[in-house]
Amino acid sequence: MGLLPCANVTILFQALLIIFFSCFCLPACTAIDTITLAQPIKDPNAIISNSEAFKLGFFRPANTNNRYVGIWYNKISVMTVVWVANRDKPLNDSSGTVAISKDGNLVVLDGREKIIWSSDVSNSVSNSSAQLLDTGDLVLRDNSNGSIIWDSFQHPSDSFLKRMRISNNANTGERIRLTSWKSPSDPSIGSFSAGLTDINLPEFFIWNGSLPYWRSGPWNGQKFIGIPGMDSIYARGLNLIDDREGIVSISFNPENESTYYILNSEGTLGRRYWIDGIEDWGIRFPAPRTECDVYGKCGPFGSCNPQDSPICTCLRGFEPKDIEEWNNRNFTSGCLRRTPLRCERNSNSSEVGKEDGFLKLKMMKLPDFAELSTAMEDECKSQCSKNCSCIAYAYYMGIGCMLWTESLIDVQKLSMDGVDLYIRMAYTELDKKKNMNLIISVTVIIGSLTAAICTYYLKRWIVKRRGCSNESMLWDNVDQVKLEELPLYKFEKLAIATDNFHLENKLGQGGFGPVYRVMLVHQ
Repeated sequence: MGLLPCANVTILFQALLIIFFSCFCLPACTAIDTITLAQPIKDPNAIISNSEAFKLGFFRPANTNNRYVGIWYNKISVMTVVWVANRDKPLNDSSGTVAISKDGNLVVLDGREKIIWSSDVSNSVSNSSAQLLDTGDLVLRDNSNGSIIWDSFQHPSDSFLKRMRISNNANTGERIRLTSWKSPSDPSIGSFSAGLTDINLPEFFIWNGSLPYWRSGPWNGQKFIGIPGMDSIYARGLNLIDDREGIVSISFNPENESTYYILNSEGTLGRRYWIDGIEDWGIRFPAPRTECDVYGKCGPFGSCNPQDSPICTCLRGFEPKDIEEWNNRNFTSGCLRRTPLRCERNSNSSEVGKEDGFLKLKMMKLPDFAELSTAMEDECKSQCSKNCSCIAYAYYMGIGCMLWTESLIDVQKLSMDGVDLYIRMAYTELDKKKNMNLIISVTVIIGSLTAAICTYYLKRWIVKRRGCSNESMLWDNVDQVKLEELPLYKFEKLAIATDNFHLENKLGQGGFGPVYRVMLVHQ
């Protein structure tokens, strides 16, 4: 048996090296996006999703030495954290670890191996692993059957990512909501939260603590009707799902992977998108956008219009509850009805009057606390009229008939879109409006007539002045110009000259009478 050539020996050696390193690298390569019981990660190590879109690891916000475990965009140059585990229990140093505990939970440990955060799954699992998906979702799996027993999308921070769902479960009371950071450098839970409310008439809300801060208006199947200009571009990727069994959710599926919604520490919800040219984030459709977008800015029965000054007015037929506060630009106390409704007065009263009516307000953001009715469009008004406690109604395609029996709160006059709102009020208030319209009409007519008369006499005066001026010029030149004396004829001569005004001699007709041809002999 002869010796192998040198070249063949080299090739064989390289092949053995490849096989050798493959045996050691294969577990590492397959586990780059996964944390297992045998393979935790220690600060500053991290795991990266399969397509390298997201990274999970340890980070330190600006202006602090605290360290947190979070998920951020991996391919974007600006550090953008979208989820945080230990929000309210930061690590004080770089000795932290993310691991799988013996009961199968995903945990964050400090340097003394004390648990400072846990996925807190109640059912113990003997064999589990945590994987970071390309969507940015961190999922905890039971490896015995492959089922997901916990995931970060069910426990969001301040970011609403692609394929995430914000939901409201009326059966269990479980609500998935966004929660803001306390400040840009503090990811602990802040004052603001955002999510869905009201299963029957879903709306998207932002809360400041437990109080409403902003609302979208109801969903009509394509958009939230309380957001002016919410066209297909605004709503692109958003979809509200109602399973008709007590669960309503909104999903987000934009075309661009690096587009998401964020609820910032000041309570503003906006749509972020990455701009490659300037290497920074842009933001669209912030909410709230104006003062009028803040929930209940003008109080009960008040209406807000950002184009007016002051921005708040009472609805027609209402007056400020506290005029002093109102004059000081504090509108929160709202307005009161000026004239009681006829159906609300004492039924024993002998007073007889006309029935209450409805005032139409155009292009409005509908009030909160609407009650959905099964009535058709032509029945909606009738249903409200028959119920004295019904104080307003509206009908919108895709939603149906909406009725209000409580105070009208968070009403806004919109510059575009909006809905026609019909408010119930006493007939005398409607009559005042009719009288006002009559007064305005009469005033306009009288004003128009006065202007026409003044214009007529002014024109006559100008013409007269011009006539006087011409006459004065004529007399001034009478000594300079010798005028030929005009001849005068008797009627008999003119009759003879025209053959007694015969038609054959008629040349035509003018504004001052007929014109005839004559033959005269001058003597």
